[in-house]
Amino acid sequence: MVSPTIPKSFAKISDYFAEKISPLLDSRVVQILLVRQTHDYTILRTEESRELNTVVIPESIESSKPTVKVAFLASKQKAVESRMAAKMLRSVRDDYECRLMLNLCMECPRCALFGAVNVSGGREYNIKHRIEYSTGFSIERYEDLLETITFNAIDDANQTTGQALGMTHNVRPLATFPCVVSLNSVTWQELVLYLKALMASKSYGAETRVKGDVRNTILGIIAGHEEVITSLEYSLELATRFEEDLHDVTEEILKKYKQISASRSDVVVLSVEEVKQLVSDVQDLSISKELTDTMWKQVEAFVKTAKATKKK
Repeated sequence: MVSPTIPKSFAKISDYFAEKISPLLDSRVVQILLVRQTHDYTILRTEESRELNTVVIPESIESSKPTVKVAFLASKQKAVESRMAAKMLRSVRDDYECRLMLNLCMECPRCALFGAVNVSGGREYNIKHRIEYSTGFSIERYEDLLETITFNAIDDANQTTGQALGMTHNVRPLATFPCVVSLNSVTWQELVLYLKALMASKSYGAETRVKGDVRNTILGIIAGHEEVITSLEYSLELATRFEEDLHDVTEEILKKYKQISASRSDVVVLSVEEVKQLVSDVQDLSISKELTDTMWKQVEAFVKTAKATKKK
């Protein structure tokens, strides 16, 4: 079997890929800028409260006026995409049984990228995550997004509705959350796996059986020896420019933040066309046995090194 070759569209950021997975991370970072847009009512809340997660932030990058926005917590993003990556790996490997949260195998591409903790024989060891999420903040104001929906019970015998059972606080459809995801010291195969999981993930928040449809759209990619931009900065920058072409605006924003980075000579910003071509190439690649076998071999070597290091 011949392993798939790295797509040509990856060439511009190829210096920021790791050749192998290592327990010791270096400073190479690839950041993905995207917007998550709700396409159905979506519940973004913590388990302890039935209220939507909200935060007070400045109105925009140009205005310090405080505004209440809906918060899309990082943990709610990561959990969905981590599970999707596992599903993709399971589709080409019948014996793959890694499962969140209580049966992490500690030896698969998902565990190596998203991180894993296991307690065995009274001794804990873990795999540090190499993918970092941060809270996404809605472009729209909280008061423009909140919709409270009541629900009723139906009597099967006569098909009548009884007293309302309760209510849920929902984010309305077409709410938009600019987000930044940072991948640290990753191989190009891991970037492919993540981008595919990102584009394939569609259900977020609570009650995904009947709600929570979300469309993820990749708008920008930047690579360097640091995290150049945060989700908050990205959201504040887009706040007053959301009616413009978001691909073009995102490229402009990244060029701006490149100039204020710690090592701007080492920062690479992909153009709009380069981003679209890279995304297209990833879509054309298959999560095949050839590709995933290469990833498993990388993880196998990593685990062997990590265990040997721990014994010293």
